[in-house]
Amino acid sequence: MDNDPQRHARVPRDFESLRSTIIERKANMPKRLAQVAAFALGNPDEIAFGTTASIAAASEVQPSTLVRLAHHLGYDGFSDLQSIFRERLRDRTLSYEERLVTLEQTSGDDEDANLLSGFIAAANQSVNRLAATVQSETFTKAVDILAAAETIYLIAKRRSYPLTAHMSYAFSKLNIRHQIVASPNGVDLEMVQFASPRDAAIAASFSPYAADSLSQSQELADRGVPVIAITDSAFSPLAACATHWFEVAEADFAGFRSLSASMALTMALPVAIAERRRKHQHHKAGKEKME
Repeated sequence: MDNDPQRHARVPRDFESLRSTIIERKANMPKRLAQVAAFALGNPDEIAFGTTASIAAASEVQPSTLVRLAHHLGYDGFSDLQSIFRERLRDRTLSYEERLVTLEQTSGDDEDANLLSGFIAAANQSVNRLAATVQSETFTKAVDILAAAETIYLIAKRRSYPLTAHMSYAFSKLNIRHQIVASPNGVDLEMVQFASPRDAAIAASFSPYAADSLSQSQELADRGVPVIAITDSAFSPLAACATHWFEVAEADFAGFRSLSASMALTMALPVAIAERRRKHQHHKAGKEKME
C-alpha cells in the first residue's frame, strides 16, 4: 500500500483538475491508456454509471487497462478514479431549483451582491484562462479558412446556442453568408447536406456534448467541409473531427456555467473574418489596377 501523503495530495480530486492532468500527460501516455483516457473524458457519464466490464467493452480495452490508468494517474484503483466522475455527475445533475438552494446557503448577508460578484468572478476566470491558453496561430488559421468559405454553417445546441445566435447577427451585419443549423421542423441533417468543401463550419459543444452537434459536425467533416470547433477538451469528440479547434474551459458559479470566454471568441471571429475579406478585396483591386 502506498502511504506517501505527498503523492495523494497531488492526485486530482475534482473533475476539472483530472481533465487538465490527463490533457497535460496524454502525449506521454501508453497507447491503450491514452485510448481509455480519451474515452473517459468524452463519455464521463459512462464512466460514472458503468461497471469495469461495461466501460472496458465500450472503450475497447481490457478491464485491467482501467486499473492501469488509475494507477498511472496516482489513484489507489479504478473505483477511486471513478469516484471523481460520480462527483462530477452529482454536481452537473443538480436541478435548477437545487442550484438556487445552493446559492441561498452560500450567499451570506448581502445575497444579491454576492450572487452578482460570483458570476462576475466566474466570467473573469473564464476569460483570463482563455487569454492564457488560446493560440494566436490557431486563430489565424481558423480565420483564413472561414474567410475563404462561400457559406459558413453554424452548429450549436442547448447551452451553446447563444454563441451561434450572436455570430448569425454579426455575420448578417457584416454581409457574410452563413446558415444556422437549427430548424424548427427537424431537418438539420438535411441542411448540412447542402454544404461542400468550398464552405466551412463553426461548431460549439461542451461536456456533456450535444449528440446532434457531434453528428452534424462529423457529417460535414465527412463531406470535406472544414470544421472549426469550440469545445472544452483535447479529448472532446468534437475536437476529433475538427480541422482546427479552440479549447475553452468555462468556470461556473454554484453550478451555473459561464459563456463569457466562448462569447469573447465568437465575437472576435466574425470581425476578423470580415477584416480578412476586406483586405483581400483591397489587395485584389490593387492588383487589377496595376494590370
